[in-house]
This record gives sequence, structure tokens and C-alpha cells, in this order.
Amino acid sequence: MRIHIATDHAGLDFSTQLQHHLAAQGHEVVDHGPIEYDPVDDYPAFCIRAAQAVVRDQAAGIDTLGVVFGGSGNGEQIAANKVRGVRAALVWNMATAELAREHNDANVIAIGARQHTFEEAAAFIDRFVATPFSDEERHARRIAQLAAFENDGSLLPDPRAAIRGGEDVDAFDPEAG
Repeated sequence: MRIHIATDHAGLDFSTQLQHHLAAQGHEVVDHGPIEYDPVDDYPAFCIRAAQAVVRDQAAGIDTLGVVFGGSGNGEQIAANKVRGVRAALVWNMATAELAREHNDANVIAIGARQHTFEEAAAFIDRFVATPFSDEERHARRIAQLAAFENDGSLLPDPRAAIRGGEDVDAFDPEAG
């Protein structure tokens, strides 16, 4: 499997260890940076490039996933999720690593390099990579709803609309106040 990774200065040492760990398991690792320590670097470009590469590879039929990390993993997850077609999940234990794939078909995970030992984070990543999507109808349906909103802003009708007199209030309208 091809695994795209990205970080910031907080995860640079972690990145080097992770590349060796994944390569030893037979994965092809693509590092999207950074390549040297800079205490004021910014994670968005690194993480967005990794996320774009995951989407591009998946569209080409390549078996691929992504891992982004930084101090907390929060900003890195947000950055990755800005890329159309990415479902990035913040992972902090084995259950969230497994459920990210099994229920959400996540194609990128974010991990806080300052929140976990390397051994813990590597175990989360290994579980994420090894877990397949369940293909259960309810999970596939929910993922399709997310993709529809991402593509054209559509939402299912609000089931509470009948209670409110039939109006479907699915977006904030600044004109309406």
C-alpha cells in the first residue's frame, strides 16, 4: 500500500521513525514534508498536499491512505479535510483508528505526535491500515450523504420540517438574519 504522510516541526522526528516503520512492513511511503526542522513552519500546505495525493491515487485505482500529524493532530485533520474527497479522522486510541476505517471509510488519519509515544501512534496507524471498510449499508449511506454535501451542498430533507410548518432549514441564510 502507498501511504502519504505529512507533519510540521512537532512531528518531524516522529515522521522519520514512521517512514522506517511503514517501509519495513512493505509499504511505499511518500513524505510530503517538512524535510528539515523549522520551529515556525506551517502544517496546512504539507497536510493538504498529502491529502491531495491520497485522493489522486485513489482516483487512479492505487491502494493508498494518508497519515498527517503534528502537536495535537487537530489542525492537521482540519487541513486534510479541506481537500474534496478526503475523510480525515482524528485518532487517539485503537478504537478510533479501527472505527475510522470500518465505519467512516476514512482515507486519512491525524494523530497528535505530542500526545502519544511513537509506539502508541505506530500501533494506531497499523490498525488503521489493516482495517477494511465494513461496507455496511448504513455506513455507506452516511458517507454518500457527506459526499453529496461536499459536491453540491445538498442535504437530505430535515425530518423535523413538518413540525416547523414544512420549512426545511438546512443552511444559515445571512440575508434572513
